[in-house]
Amino acid sequence: MKYIVYVILASLMIVSCKKAEKAGMMDDSQASIDSMKQASIDSMKMEMVKQKAIDSMKIEMAKQEAAKGKEVTVINNTTPQTTTEKKKWSSTAKGAVIGAGVGAATGAIISKKKGEGAIIGGLAGAGVGAGTGAIIDSKKE
Repeated sequence: MKYIVYVILASLMIVSCKKAEKAGMMDDSQASIDSMKQASIDSMKMEMVKQKAIDSMKIEMAKQEAAKGKEVTVINNTTPQTTTEKKKWSSTAKGAVIGAGVGAATGAIISKKKGEGAIIGGLAGAGVGAGTGAIIDSKKE
């Protein structure tokens, strides 16, 4: 009789451990699914930030193209002449744009919070790129 009680207790312990193990596995899989959802949301936010940057750059390029298209008429001795101004980017502007892009990409890759990392990296990169471009501009003169 004593052995039967021990066998029943042992089997109850084994059965209860298996149920707890299955519950733990469900929690782990749910946590994994949640982390994948969060990563997906973070990547979507990062894509939105990238798209906003691309859109703003397209708007600026359109403004510059519109400014290029303006013609200036100069009248000299009653002879009309038309000239178009062509604006070139300075090294400072080029450095700022390149630095912002590289900094944003690096910040997004390194940071745990992708959006914040991209913004901070972009700002830091723009500052460093603008400084480097200003040095190049001063050497050209």
